[in-house]
Amino acid sequence: VLPEAFARDSERMARFEREAKVLASLNHPNIAAIYGLEESGPIRALVMELVEGPTLAERIRGGTIPVDEALPISRQVADAVEYAHDKNVIHRDLKPSNILLTDTADGNMQVKIIDFGSAKRGGDEQKLTTAGAGIGSPLYMSPEQVRGESVDSRSDIYSFGCIAYEMMTVAQIREFESSM
Repeated sequence: VLPEAFARDSERMARFEREAKVLASLNHPNIAAIYGLEESGPIRALVMELVEGPTLAERIRGGTIPVDEALPISRQVADAVEYAHDKNVIHRDLKPSNILLTDTADGNMQVKIIDFGSAKRGGDEQKLTTAGAGIGSPLYMSPEQVRGESVDSRSDIYSFGCIAYEMMTVAQIREFESSM
């Protein structure tokens, strides 16, 4: 649900509506599905697939992810990002808190990427942000994204690399730092 104060902000509304359109154009098992954009008076809401489970960020806080668990997560994220790129969509805010982990009926783990609010279509330089403003989460942004320069699919790939590195090393780094 978009807070009422944001619904009065034309820039935020444009971003919200763009997210709905971008999500509606993507149909992939590792991207949370959108079912509609609803309006009721001043209230605006995206109706999305219910994905129950922790974020990858929460899972990482639990410790280093073993390779046999990290590889399937990485593969599913890579498949979803590749699919989005094939549809000419760049996420621009790929990070562990935008990746949900859920169990399937057969007991396997499934990845669902969420939050396409910062996404853009390749070649589409919509003026929804201040010129030169970096969009995304700084810890996962590519250098060109931090500088507010034009980005393409390589920025998502950079973010994906940061995520994969963090999944397999963060607890080891914390353990090392605490032993010093």
